[in-house]
Amino acid sequence: MFKTKVTELLDAALIERPDLFLIDFTINSENHIKVIVDGDNGLLVEDCMFISRAIEHNLDREEHDFSLEVMSAGAASPLTHKRQYKKNIKRTLNVRTASEEIEGTLTKATDDNITLEWKVREPKPIGKGKVTVKKEANIPYENIVEAKVMIKF
Repeated sequence: MFKTKVTELLDAALIERPDLFLIDFTINSENHIKVIVDGDNGLLVEDCMFISRAIEHNLDREEHDFSLEVMSAGAASPLTHKRQYKKNIKRTLNVRTASEEIEGTLTKATDDNITLEWKVREPKPIGKGKVTVKKEANIPYENIVEAKVMIKF
């Protein structure tokens, strides 16, 4: 019953803020609520506070003893939601599939797949030396084992 109430409050908050979306949500046996959210335009502390207040201010601490943690997915966390790919267009991703690992710039994210582009040095077809070649891969979401944004400094 407690989990149902929290789920309803979380759903209502996300409906009120359609720019935010849920990455993960758990409640353990000790009523520790953990909510991981992201946003189409990034996530601010104020966004986490909004979700936290929407849940906490509508639960009775006299009735249920609980703790609440609302956070972003984090910069090093793998991408798990299609909307995360769309907000990371033009960033470098490391994508692992069952058969290969590709690091490239995310140029497109549709409802079915992503497109990565990268450059590689290959031997010239004729003669000595190497030439830079632009490569592209279309990867369906279901083939992605793990995808992470590469943070460059």
